[in-house]
Amino acid sequence: MLAAMIVAPGHNMVLPLMPEFITPQDGAEKQDCERNATKRWLIAHAERVAPLRPVYLGDALFSCQPLAEAVLTTGADFLFVCKKDGHKTLYEYVDGAPLDERTVVERRPGKRSLTYRYRWIEGVPLRDGKDALAVNWLGVTIRDETGKTTYDGAFVTSLPLTRENVVEVSACARARWKIENESFNVLKNNGYNLANNFGHGKKYLARTFAAMNLLAFAFHTACDCLETRWQQAREAVGARARFFQDLHTITGYVLFPSWHSLIDTVVSGKAPPI
Repeated sequence: MLAAMIVAPGHNMVLPLMPEFITPQDGAEKQDCERNATKRWLIAHAERVAPLRPVYLGDALFSCQPLAEAVLTTGADFLFVCKKDGHKTLYEYVDGAPLDERTVVERRPGKRSLTYRYRWIEGVPLRDGKDALAVNWLGVTIRDETGKTTYDGAFVTSLPLTRENVVEVSACARARWKIENESFNVLKNNGYNLANNFGHGKKYLARTFAAMNLLAFAFHTACDCLETRWQQAREAVGARARFFQDLHTITGYVLFPSWHSLIDTVVSGKAPPI
């Protein structure tokens, strides 16, 4: 399943979007793959999310010309991980050209300071050939006070890079890890029980259950952002998995007249009058 998520630096909320399932397509001779699923997702949903002015994030699998062009066709921008072993031509340009550079020291109260080194260059070819797409390359290295490298990564993007915006663009690129930490990890381990393989049904049942899981996660995230009483109930119980377990337990013994009554009970710890 290709699970698209909305993330942003500085926010711990992740909002799931419509998924695209990786499965053999009618009439296709080759096995389906994540890249093909991404192209189908863009065709089906990119116009709908265009008003959000999205910047599409992706790991090294996405940093190829067909997917970059597919994103640009929708009018959006991309920001993909770029590894050296997969982009020989691009890195010949990067290694042989003078790079713009900026260093920022982040001093954190009670913690060790971090030094961020940003290097970038614009207009390098994404691949070999005359039809190669010109992209902008950004390298980010983070070191602690002892000089130890704690992060070293690079990205290709369609966004312009300047001394004024490289810090923000880098933060956006690194926010992709929120998809793993705040969504996939939560879905697998924090009460949703979304395993790698449901094993349900022969054709559509597993996909249906997975989509329902994502829909529930989307509703819960909206409640986490907007519903004060829900927020109070979550705070009263604690961990998300325990919250779901408590709801399951008390509704097995008490019939509540409304959803609001149920949430009020979780907050107050007192059952409604019979």
